Amino acid sequence: MDLSKIAVSINKAINTQEVAVKEKHARTCILGTHHEKGAHTFWAVVNRLPLSSNAVLCWKFCHVFHKLLRDGHPNVIKDSMRNKADLADMSRMWGHLSEGYGKLCSIYLKLLITKMEFHIKNPRFPGNLQMSNRQLEEAGENDVNNFFQLTVEMFDYLECELNLFLGVFNSLDMSRSVSVTAAGQCRLAPLIQVILDSSHLYDYTVKLLFKLHSCLPADTLQGHRDRFQEQFKKLKSLFYRSSNLQYFKRLIQIPQLPENPPNFLRASALSEHISPVVVIPAESSSPESEHVVETDDLVDTDVPALPAPSETKFDDLFGTSAAIDPFNFSSQNGMRKDDKDRLIEQLSREIQALKEELESFRLESGRLCQALRGRVNELEAELAEQSHLRMQAVGESEFLKAELDDLRRVREDTEKEQRSLTEIERKAQANEQRYTKLKEKYTELVQSHADLLRKNAEVTRQMTVARAAQDEVEAVRKEMQEKVKTAQEAADRQEREQLKQLQELQRELMSTQVELDSLKTTMASSQQSSEVLSTQLATLESQKAELVQTLSKVEAELAVQGEELQQIQSSLATERESGVKTAEALQNQLNEKESREQALESQLVAARWSSLQGAVEEAERIIQDSLAQIDDPAHISCTSSADYLASRCQASLDCMERLHCARNNFLTDNTAVTELVRVVTQCGHLVGDTIVQGSATSHMVPVEQADALSESVKLCGAEALALLGHMKQQDSLAAANDNKLKAALEAVLAAAEKLRPRGLELQQGELGDLVEQEMAATSAAVESAAARIEEMLNKSRAVDTGIKMEVNERILASCTELMQAIKELVLSSKDLQRDIVESGRGAASTKEFYAKNSRWTEGLISASKAVGWGATVMV
Repeated sequence: MDLSKIAVSINKAINTQEVAVKEKHARTCILGTHHEKGAHTFWAVVNRLPLSSNAVLCWKFCHVFHKLLRDGHPNVIKDSMRNKADLADMSRMWGHLSEGYGKLCSIYLKLLITKMEFHIKNPRFPGNLQMSNRQLEEAGENDVNNFFQLTVEMFDYLECELNLFLGVFNSLDMSRSVSVTAAGQCRLAPLIQVILDSSHLYDYTVKLLFKLHSCLPADTLQGHRDRFQEQFKKLKSLFYRSSNLQYFKRLIQIPQLPENPPNFLRASALSEHISPVVVIPAESSSPESEHVVETDDLVDTDVPALPAPSETKFDDLFGTSAAIDPFNFSSQNGMRKDDKDRLIEQLSREIQALKEELESFRLESGRLCQALRGRVNELEAELAEQSHLRMQAVGESEFLKAELDDLRRVREDTEKEQRSLTEIERKAQANEQRYTKLKEKYTELVQSHADLLRKNAEVTRQMTVARAAQDEVEAVRKEMQEKVKTAQEAADRQEREQLKQLQELQRELMSTQVELDSLKTTMASSQQSSEVLSTQLATLESQKAELVQTLSKVEAELAVQGEELQQIQSSLATERESGVKTAEALQNQLNEKESREQALESQLVAARWSSLQGAVEEAERIIQDSLAQIDDPAHISCTSSADYLASRCQASLDCMERLHCARNNFLTDNTAVTELVRVVTQCGHLVGDTIVQGSATSHMVPVEQADALSESVKLCGAEALALLGHMKQQDSLAAANDNKLKAALEAVLAAAEKLRPRGLELQQGELGDLVEQEMAATSAAVESAAARIEEMLNKSRAVDTGIKMEVNERILASCTELMQAIKELVLSSKDLQRDIVESGRGAASTKEFYAKNSRWTEGLISASKAVGWGATVMV
């Protein structure tokens, strides 16, 4: 296949048109991955597309990529993992949008990332998730921990599928027929892949939960059951809503989940589980052909009735002669008898044939009537089903009406909130504009103030810094006050100077007036000097007017500067107040965040402690159950060996060491609770097993040793319960002492070591001598028991009389017979032992044979001990 053709199909499948992806383009992309055994071409084309700028383009990319992960070459998942970081960044980017395709793209990308991680962690699962039960068993590698982790990962996977399901449905207006529009089909098309994945995940989750319940306690899986219940309700509702959409009815047959979820606490419920099967139907036949098929078997009642067969036959026989000559009776009267007989026989045969044909018609009509009755029954059943469906539809319509009312109320509330949000945004925008205008005005004022003070650059910079940080506002304000004070002082100095100049001018004016008076006195003397003086006076008056005008200008400038100073002071006060409010809001947010973090931390600590308490309680129940078992009369028949008891004790002691380390780690760091929970549960199992095995071992040993061993295991159980009781309380966890439990386990281990067979510790000669000694001791014990029984019989004859003597004689006689039988058994066993040794030792000696077959020898020694002990105890 040409790579350019694959690239063209990818570009055609992933475009900006809001329509569903065409199947032929997606199929070409899938075939391309199988052709090149990977997804290099796909990613080379996709990396050139603007997925981060067009939501529809990103949505269709997710749809095509999902198809490739399901049906493409297995290497598609491996080739796509190198783009996982880019997909995660794109998901976070689209997640900032709260509506439209942006939010859906974020959810879809998270689903695809989860799918890739699941298949990388579990490579046995194919992309389309189709597996047999045997393959599912192999995926867990027959390890309950693997099955437990696999179930959690499937829950996470299915949760992402359900989130996409809900996101698509929430983004559509279900009050209209959105599934028949191009935009609605564009959003609904990827849900076909989601339905296929969800059906397999639900089936595998049910099977894994049944398997986990067969291996683990029900309390341990309570969280799994709760999470499954929640996902079951969501998936059932989504499947039901999807099956009612017209778009899915012609593309896929969606299964319906059962009314109630499976009961995992009942193992037989697994046989009632039916795996949901998603069917993609083939092209259905046309309605015209279906109508023809249905009407082929019906009877055509419009066919005209055929003439009676008898009439046709009669015309064939008699009509010809009658038609030719109806009045010629000579030939009929002259007919011979043989002809009449033949005619009668022929008519009889024809009548018989007509009867058979009539019977066949009757049978055919009966068959047709029966077929019609069956058809009527089918139609009545269909009518009943349609009535039931109509009732369901009525109920669903009422439910949908209620949901519609809820949605309308939610939409009204949303519109109110939207209107309030719009009003808030409008007010915020108006405040922003007002703030902008104030800021511009403030800039102008600062600029004018800088022009007046000739040093505004430093002040402007400090004012900008003051708006950025609250802690610098006070310093800037003080500096501005100093500069304003300096400006005021400069203005005062300038005003004083001007007043001084004015006073000087006034003095000059006074002097001028004095001179004018002198000139007036001398004016009579000289007209010329009078004219000069008048000219000087006019000049002085003009200067005076100019000085007065200059003074008024200076006073106006001072007034303007005073107003600007007041505006600057008011703006500084406003900025200070806003800075204080901002700081208070930030401090409140910081306090709320700290309180939330403290609450979460306390919840986390409580969850850790509750998990530890659950593990301790489970260990207590295990040990209590073990102690109850050893007191159960049915447990007397259980036996065990000292070797196995010693191995269980040693494993328990090793687990106690791990428990001590884990508890110290938890006391140092309370986050290390996982290891402590695991070790507590394992320790409970091992100590309980030690108690049960110790009791079972006590059934195989003499009474004194059995009693001592029983007391040791009971003491071990009591110490274990005491230790776990201390660990349940948070204040006594640090003071819990496990030395007593270790001592009890070591005592059980020492008792088990004493009960272990000594054949392996003996030399060859010692083992042979031990056999002979035990056999001799058994014979001596039997002889002594027989003698004591005989003595007891003589005493009973001398003391007892009547029925009591008779009963005692019968009991002692039975015991004597039993001792005699035991003697014969011992003698026979000696002979048999001698024969076995002679036939099996070959060239070796008897002691070498005993040492070579140590297991058999140990069994023989144990049997002889048991016989001698039984005889002694019976007496």
